[in-house]
Amino acid sequence: MKKKLTILFMILSGIFLIWVLYIINQIRIDINKVVDYNPSITTQIFDRNNKLVANAFDGEHRFYAPYKTIPSQVIESLVAIEDTNFFEHGGINVEAIYRAIIKDIRHMSLVEGASTLTQQLVKTMLLTREKKFTRKIKEVVLTFQIEASLSKEEILERYLNEVYFGHGYYGIRTAALGYFHKDLNQLNLKEIAILVGLPKAPSFYDPTKNIKFSLSRGNQVITRLRTLGWINDKQYNEAINFTPIVYNETQTKNKAPYVVEMVLNELEVKYPDIRTGGYKINLTIDVDAQKIAEDALRFGYDSIKSRDKYADTNKSKTQSLNGAIVVLDSATGGILALSGGVDYAKSSYNRAISAIRQPGSSIKPFVYQTALNLGYGTESEISDVARTFEYKTEDGTKKTWQPKNSHNDYKGFVTIRDALVHSRNLATINLVMDIGLDKVTDNLKLYGFKNLPYNMSIALGSFGVTPMQMSEMYTIFSNNGTQVKPYLVESIEQKSKILEKAIVQKRELVEPEKIAKMTSILRDVVRYGTGGGAAVGGVDIAGKTGTTNNSIDTWFCSYTPSVQAVVWFGNDDNKPLSGGESGGSGPARVAGQFYKNWIQIRPQSKRYFDNLVVPVDQNATIETQNLTEAPPTNNNVEF
Repeated sequence: MKKKLTILFMILSGIFLIWVLYIINQIRIDINKVVDYNPSITTQIFDRNNKLVANAFDGEHRFYAPYKTIPSQVIESLVAIEDTNFFEHGGINVEAIYRAIIKDIRHMSLVEGASTLTQQLVKTMLLTREKKFTRKIKEVVLTFQIEASLSKEEILERYLNEVYFGHGYYGIRTAALGYFHKDLNQLNLKEIAILVGLPKAPSFYDPTKNIKFSLSRGNQVITRLRTLGWINDKQYNEAINFTPIVYNETQTKNKAPYVVEMVLNELEVKYPDIRTGGYKINLTIDVDAQKIAEDALRFGYDSIKSRDKYADTNKSKTQSLNGAIVVLDSATGGILALSGGVDYAKSSYNRAISAIRQPGSSIKPFVYQTALNLGYGTESEISDVARTFEYKTEDGTKKTWQPKNSHNDYKGFVTIRDALVHSRNLATINLVMDIGLDKVTDNLKLYGFKNLPYNMSIALGSFGVTPMQMSEMYTIFSNNGTQVKPYLVESIEQKSKILEKAIVQKRELVEPEKIAKMTSILRDVVRYGTGGGAAVGGVDIAGKTGTTNNSIDTWFCSYTPSVQAVVWFGNDDNKPLSGGESGGSGPARVAGQFYKNWIQIRPQSKRYFDNLVVPVDQNATIETQNLTEAPPTNNNVEF
């Protein structure tokens, strides 16, 4: 009988061995994923003052920590709680396996593991979490292969950078920075203990969700360290009694969502791994300016909504109201702040770069600059009388266009200064007639405007531009005749190596002395004209309002001696706003709100324009009632 049992045991053992060898032979898993470790690393985006704007990643948010940067106390704490004999065994803890097997046999299922840190790494990176004997055999084989290919330090480095620590944090450095706002070398023992205890059940022990259980798990780690004699009683007591401050933040920490998405979309054409390659992107953005720009845009949005007496009904004129703001460093074109809407969470559509809208009378300074370039003076007189133009529609029907001033008044003759300060449509059209449509059109094209209709309506802005394009064009005025191209990315780095650096792109288009004449007029627009809502004490502001037919589009394009701000509001569906809305009633006040806060956060900014020696009309009155400038929508005007 004994002999038969022995034979049966040998047969079963042989069958088991053949089965194991078969499983081993079927293993086709490439361990290079672990050996040649190349995880996705979070890209970080910083502003011009090296303040974090956002973390950008795809799937796994991770900051890498080379082994040499990991404090010894982190290693000791991890080994103490997870795998005390890590540096002695060859990948498998035999004693622990025996204990687990006995327990599994008793329960007739896999109820207890005996995984070393190497095995945990294999399960995390190469295998699934299913509890099957075949998977366990694969795990053992792969573990031996990893141990033969890597040093213990390399295994620990991969483990601590790969595993999940809860709250969307992959890797221990990511968790340290996220939960405690500390890098690894700044952590105390209690914080380390909490972190190394997380991988066992990261969601359950997440300190932002279950701080009581997280502290308890950390105390287990600390107790284990004392039991092993790896810390003394003083260290133990200090750690046990310490309660850390835990931060509960979003992983991206995105302070400028429209900017960040715009930058990443632009860069991923050249850098496909821009979200996973661990880049450092340095922007021209100023996060403090970004905050006050967003707040100002929200202020304008709320103000326009409050003036809509039907705001809460289906008759509302502001159902799809939104806006955009672009703030530039006038000298370089560096974008200090940009928001393509009032709420990114509700609409990620970036109106600053994508919304093509009619500029209305905000185009007029370019028309008048053409006149100044040709020798007109700021006090030169032009005709402010009515004209009638005939044109044909696409089907051949003859129609007439009779442009009007906003209050249907005619002054006969007005100075160029007065015509632009009070945005007089008829004077502008008559000026174009005097100069010649060809010259005006050519100048607008020179400045960068495209897709212009060849008719008189261009004088009143009857074509499409984006707020970003308008910002670029207005640098002609804000930068003394030299146009600069707006840009966001100052430099890109990877592994401390600078990959590229921005070069300011500029074009000298108009002599500074001629631009100074325009600046003096546009300053008066704010002092005495349609832009009065933007006025701020203690700083020169020059600008121009723009309002299209039925208040469909409202603009204010402006600048101080150091910064430039372009603001737009309108309905996304191109429907009219409430009656009376204009570039002066909404956008100008947004600009004023921004400039008021700008000089508070940047008091060293230059506040006054130099050498504006042109005369100012001392009898002018400040007009707070904003005018409506209305270009025609039909571009087939004959004259």
